[in-house]
Amino acid sequence: MKGIILAAGRGSRLQPFSFTQPKTMLPIANKPVLEYCIENLKMANIKEIGIVINSLQYEIIDYINSRYDQSVNVTFIFQHEAKGIAHAVKQAEEYINNEPFLLLLGDNLIKESLITLRNHLDDPGITSSVMLAKVDSPKDFGIAEIRNQEIITLEEKPSFPKSNLAVIGAYAFRPSIFKAIDQITPSARGELEITDAIQWLIDNGQTISHTITTKPYTDVGTTERWLLANHWILSEITATTSKLNLNDVNIKDSTIIPPVVIGAGCTVTNSTVGPFVTIGKSSSIENCKIQNSILLEETVIKDCSCTFTDAIFGRETYIKGLNSNLANCILGDKTKIILN
Repeated sequence: MKGIILAAGRGSRLQPFSFTQPKTMLPIANKPVLEYCIENLKMANIKEIGIVINSLQYEIIDYINSRYDQSVNVTFIFQHEAKGIAHAVKQAEEYINNEPFLLLLGDNLIKESLITLRNHLDDPGITSSVMLAKVDSPKDFGIAEIRNQEIITLEEKPSFPKSNLAVIGAYAFRPSIFKAIDQITPSARGELEITDAIQWLIDNGQTISHTITTKPYTDVGTTERWLLANHWILSEITATTSKLNLNDVNIKDSTIIPPVVIGAGCTVTNSTVGPFVTIGKSSSIENCKIQNSILLEETVIKDCSCTFTDAIFGRETYIKGLNSNLANCILGDKTKIILN
C-alpha cells in the first residue's frame, strides 16, 4: 500500500513564516511537520510515499533529497492550482495506479497509529475509512454522523452539527475516491472538498468505516496551534532526553528548564531557557529569559531584561535591548529590533 501526503497548501494563516518556507517545513522540536507525517506512515508499514506539492516548494524537495533516512521511496506529485484537498488527491491518481492508499494532510500531527485505518481496507466491503476525534467546537470542522458503526453523512463546518466527531486529516481510500472526485463540484469557497467526495461514495451505496482517536492531535495551521504542537511534542521529552539534545551546544552560566530542544551550534549565555522551548541551530541567546516559545535557526537574542513567552521568532531574527515583557510576540524571518 502507498501513502499520500498533501503538502501543497500556501499556509496563509501562518504568515509571515509561510512567506519564506512551506508550512509543512515549519519545525516542531526542530523537526519539520512533514517528517512526523512520514514517520507515521512508516509505522503503518508504508514504504512508498507520494508528496503532493506546488511548483514553488523546492525546499521540500531539497529536504527530502538530503534526508539520511532512505528507508522510504518518495515521489513528488505537483498540484499546479490550489483547488482544494480533493483536487490535490486527484493529482495522485496515476501514482496510486488503482490500488488502495493512506492519505495524510501534511500540516497535521496525529499521535494515533494509522494501522487501524489500513486494516479496515482488509474488509472488501469497506470502501474508505476516516479518522475522527471528539471536538468542543464542531462548527469549525468537517463533522461525521455515525449510525451502526458507519459514517452516513459528512458535512464541512455545519451550522447545526449532527455530532461532535470531527475529521482530523487521516484517511484510507480505495481508488473509487477518484471517481467520486470527478463527480463533485466546487464548494461555496471554490474548492473541491474531500468531505463532498466521501459523501458521494456514501450516497452511492459505499460503506465508510471510521476509527475514533483519544490521543493527541493538532493541525499546524495557525501560530497558536504551532505553539500548541511544540508544547505537546516537547511534553513527551524527558529531562534526560533534553540533556542529550544539548550536544554541540555551548551553555554557560545558564539555567535550562526541561523540556527543551536546542539545535547544534547554539550558544546560551547567562540566560534562563524553558520550559517548552525549541531553539533552531546556530542561534545565540545571551542575557535573556525565554519560555514556551519557538526560535528558528540563526536567531540572536541578547541583553533583554524581559521574559519572552508564547513567542515565535523567524530565521535570522536579531533582537537586542528589550526591557518589557513580550507575550505572543510573532516576528518573521530576518526581523531586527535593536534598542540601546
